[in-house]
Amino acid sequence: MLPKNSHEEGRWDRNMALLIILITCFVIILATSQTCQTPDNFVAATSPGHVMIGGLFAIHEKMLPSEEYPRRPEIRKCVGFEISIFLQTLAMIHSIEMINNSTLLSGVKLGYEIYDTCTEVTVAMAATLRFLSKFNFSEEIVEFKCDYSSYLPRVKAVIGAGYSEITMAVSRMLSLQLMPQVSYESTAEILSDKIRFPSFLRTVPSDSYQTKAIAHLIQKSGWNWIGTITTDDDYGRLALNTFAIQAAANNVCIAFKEVFPAFFSDNTIDFRINQTLEKIIAEAQVNVIVVFLRQFHVFNLFNKAIERNINKVWIASDNWSTSTKIATIPNVKRIGKVVGFTFRRGNMSSFHSFLQNLHLLPRDNNKPLREYAMLLSACAHVKDSDLSQCIFNHSLGTLANTALERSVSLRNDFLWDYTEPGAVHSIQLAVFALAYAIRDLCQARDCQNPNAFQPWELLDVLKNMTFTDGKNSFHFDANGDLNIGYDVLLWKEINGHMTITSLAEYDLQKDIFIFADQDTKNEFRNLKQIESKCSKECSPGQMKKTTKSQHTCCYECVNCPENHYTNQTDMDRCLVCNNETHWAPVRSTTCYEKEVEYLDWNDSLAILLLGLSLLGILFVLAIGIIFTRNMNTPIVKSSGGLTVCYVILLCHFLNFASTGFFIGEPQNFTCKTRQTLFGVSFTLCISCILMKSLKILLAFSFDPKLQNFLKCLYRPVPIVFTCTGIQVVICTLWLIYAAPVVEENVSLPRVIILECEEGSIIAFGTMLGYIAILAFTCFIFAFKGRKLPENYNEAKFITFGMLIYFIAWITFIPVYANTFGKYLPAVEIIVILISNYGILCCTFFPKCYVILWKQETNTKSAFLKMIYSYSSHSAGILAMSHASLDSANSSITMVNPRIDGKSDAFEKSKDLQTQACAHLHRENSSRLSKTLPRKRISSI
Repeated sequence: MLPKNSHEEGRWDRNMALLIILITCFVIILATSQTCQTPDNFVAATSPGHVMIGGLFAIHEKMLPSEEYPRRPEIRKCVGFEISIFLQTLAMIHSIEMINNSTLLSGVKLGYEIYDTCTEVTVAMAATLRFLSKFNFSEEIVEFKCDYSSYLPRVKAVIGAGYSEITMAVSRMLSLQLMPQVSYESTAEILSDKIRFPSFLRTVPSDSYQTKAIAHLIQKSGWNWIGTITTDDDYGRLALNTFAIQAAANNVCIAFKEVFPAFFSDNTIDFRINQTLEKIIAEAQVNVIVVFLRQFHVFNLFNKAIERNINKVWIASDNWSTSTKIATIPNVKRIGKVVGFTFRRGNMSSFHSFLQNLHLLPRDNNKPLREYAMLLSACAHVKDSDLSQCIFNHSLGTLANTALERSVSLRNDFLWDYTEPGAVHSIQLAVFALAYAIRDLCQARDCQNPNAFQPWELLDVLKNMTFTDGKNSFHFDANGDLNIGYDVLLWKEINGHMTITSLAEYDLQKDIFIFADQDTKNEFRNLKQIESKCSKECSPGQMKKTTKSQHTCCYECVNCPENHYTNQTDMDRCLVCNNETHWAPVRSTTCYEKEVEYLDWNDSLAILLLGLSLLGILFVLAIGIIFTRNMNTPIVKSSGGLTVCYVILLCHFLNFASTGFFIGEPQNFTCKTRQTLFGVSFTLCISCILMKSLKILLAFSFDPKLQNFLKCLYRPVPIVFTCTGIQVVICTLWLIYAAPVVEENVSLPRVIILECEEGSIIAFGTMLGYIAILAFTCFIFAFKGRKLPENYNEAKFITFGMLIYFIAWITFIPVYANTFGKYLPAVEIIVILISNYGILCCTFFPKCYVILWKQETNTKSAFLKMIYSYSSHSAGILAMSHASLDSANSSITMVNPRIDGKSDAFEKSKDLQTQACAHLHRENSSRLSKTLPRKRISSI
C-alpha cells in the first residue's frame, strides 16, 4: 500500500504545482492585459512634483488588434515586454531623482508622468492629448484656444518618444502649445526642420551624421557594393534617402533596398524577412548590409539568417547596435560581423547603483516595474541568457510549465547587462537640459506654484542655454540637435559569448574616426579583408569602364592609354600627362619626365661627321700648302692665281667649320651663326668659281659675239662682291626680322627635341635658293667650256662639282622634310659635307694630282703645246665651216668687201697656230712669248 500511497501523493503534488502555475499565470496575464479603463489607468509610471515632465517610452512592442467587428476606437492591451525600453524608463526616473536629490532646483521638485506608447502612433497620440489637457481639472479635456500663451497643461515638457515615426506625430501636436519635446533617440533628419517642428529638440545627432559616418566607414573599408534594409516609415525612408546620397558621394553603390513593415503587429513581417533573405543569398557579391531597423525586426531577421547560414557584415544603426537581446541570440556568431554606431556614453556608475537598489523603488505608481517583477517570477528558473526571451514570451501570453519561486530578486545584474549606455546617457541629458532650463526660469519666480511659467517660456530658455552632465558642457544648435558624436562598436565573441566592444569614436565636425589604441586601429583595418564589390578592383594603371548596369560600381578594368596614368585603385578615369614635359606608357602608374635630346658631341654619328669635317679642313690646309709651294707653276696660275685659290680654300674651311655649330646643345648664338656662316661662305665660294668659269670661257671662246658679251660681263671683283653682298643682305634681313631661335619640340611622345627653329622658312629657302641660282649659272658657264684643253681645263671638273652640289641639295629637300628628331641637323651637315667635298675635290684635286704626279705637264712648253694642238683642231673645224658657207653663198652678191671666205676668228686661230709652231722651234722661251699675241696669253 505504501507504494500506491506514495504514487498518489506524488501525483497530487504535481497537480497542485500545475494549478499554482496556472493561477500565477492568470494573475500575470490579468495584470498585464487590462485595457485602458480610465485615464489614470493609462499612466505607466507617475510621481508628483511642482513641475511635471511627461515621458513616452515603447515599453511593449505592440498593441493587440481588436477582434470585434466593427472595430471600436479603444486603447487595447499591449504585449511584448521590452527589457531595454523598460531600462530607459528607469533611466528617466533615476535622472529626475538625481535632480530632486541635488541642490540644482532648491525647493522645487520635478515630477513625471510616463506613458507606454506600445510602439503605436495612436497610443502615443492619446498620451499626448493627456499631456495637453488642462492642469488640475476634474475632466480630462483639451481646450481649444486661439492663444495658448496663458494655457496651463498637465506637464511642462515631454521627454520622448524613441521612434521617429511616433515623435513626428507627437511633435506636431505639442507644437500647438509650443511645449518643449526633448527626444533621446529619434534621429530622423526631418526633425531638424524648425518650421515644421518648432518645439522639438533632441540630445542625439541627426541621421545625416550617422549616415555620413556609415558611408565613411564603408568607403574606408574598401566596400562599394552593399545592401540596405529599412522600415517602411518616416524614419526608415528618410534614413535610406540620406544614406543613398552619402553613399553616392563616397562612390558606394546600393545593390538592393529591402523594406520591412514598421510595426510588429503587421502580419507580413515574416514574409518580407524570408523574401529579403532570398535576395541576400542571390546577391552573393554583397557581403555588407546596412540595417536601419528596430530591435524586434533585427531579432527575427537574425534568427532566420542563422537557420540559413547567412554570413555577412551587418552595419547596425543606433536603434539596435547595443541590443543585448540580439547579441544573446543562440549561435549569433554565425551571422558574421556586426559593426554598429551608438550615441556617446556617459558616466554610468550612478545608474548602476540605482539598479542595484531597484527593489527599494516604490511599485505602487510604476506599472512597468510591477509587470517586470511578475514576469520575472514566472521566469525565475531561467538563466540570464534566456531570461529576456522568456519574459517576452510570457508577456505575449505564452506560458511554460515551470515551477514558481516565491522569493524572487529583481536580478539586477541581468538588467545591467541589458542596459544600453548610449541611450541611458541621452535620457540623462534630456532630463538635465530641462532641469537647467527650469533653474534659469525659477531664479526670479516661485516655481512651487504651477502657474510660475508656461511651456513656451521653458522652450525659449531651453534653446539658448548651456547645461552639463557633471563632466562636459552641452548646448543645442540652431536645429535643436545635440551633436555629441558616436561610438563605433564591434561585436566580438569573447569566451564563447558575443560581446559588444568599442572600436572607435567618430568626430562629427572633423569627419574622422578616433582610435583608443593600436589594437582597435588594427581591428578596424582588418575589415578591409572582407570584400564587398560588384567588380574586381582596378589596379593602378587601369581605369573603370562602366558596363550596361545602372550602377557605377559595376565596371570593367581597362588599361590607360599612352600618355595617361592612374596612381590609385578604382579610378574613374585616367589622368593626362603634360605632353610637353612628361610621357607615360600604356598602363602606367605615373608620368615620366621626357628626356631632352639633341645631336650631342658624344653621339657616334656626330663624331663621324666631325671627323669628316676635320678631314676636309686638313685637305684644305694641305691644298693651300701645295699651291703656295708651287705658286709660279702654270697650273696654279691657270687656277686664277694664289689669291683666288686662297679665297676659295678659306670658304671651304668656313663651310667645314660651320658644321660644328650644328652639333651640341643648341643656343641662340649657334642657331643664328650656323646658317649665316654656311650661306655667306658658300656663296663666296660659288661666286669665285663662277668668275673662273667666265674666265676660262672667255679665254678659249672664238665666237666674236660671245667673246664680246663675256668681255663686257667679266668684272671679277665687282661680281664677286655683288653676288656675296646679296647673300649678306638676305641673311641680315633674316636675322633682324625672323632670326633662328632655340625651340623645344615636344611633339614626340617620349623625348623633347632641343632644336633650332629657323624662324622663317621663306628666308631659309631664299638663302638656299640664291646659292642654287649661282651654282646653276656656274654650271652653265662651265658646261660651255667642258671641251677646252684637257690638262688645264677646270670647266669639266667644275661641271661635275656643280652636279654633285645639285644632287646633294635636291636630295636634301625631301629628306629634310621627312626627318624628325635629334638627327635633323645631321641631314644638313651631311649635305654640306657632300657639296663641299664635291666642289673641293673637283676644283683642286686634279690640279694637285698634276702638281704632284704629272710635273712634266706643269711646264710652259707643255702648256703651249696643248694650246697649239687645241688651236689646230679649232682652226680646222672653222675652215670646214667657212668652206661650206662659201659654197652656199656663191650666188649671192658680195656686199661686204672684207669678206673673202675667211673670218677674223679663223685668222686669229691661224696666227695662234703659227706662233705656237714658231715657239716649238725656238729654244728661247722669252722670244716665244713676244711673238705670241699678248692679249691671248694674258687671258689664258
